[in-house]
Amino acid sequence: MQDSQSAGPKPASRRGFFFGAATVGAAAAAATVLPKVAPEPAAAATAAPKPMPEKGGGYTLSEHVKHYYKTTSA
Repeated sequence: MQDSQSAGPKPASRRGFFFGAATVGAAAAAATVLPKVAPEPAAAATAAPKPMPEKGGGYTLSEHVKHYYKTTSA
């Protein structure tokens, strides 16, 4: 009687090929993205935020708000 799981090499399958291709693709994408993930210089990180107003409010016309207004104007 022959065992269904023989000790010989298995023939290549499409499923195995696509699994390997997906793994290689994911590894390549991760290797491309990871070197770009670097901490910003400490000088930029030490800028303290402005204190919150005591009586509520808190709206500040900052650079990102100005940029938003420029992108929404026709």
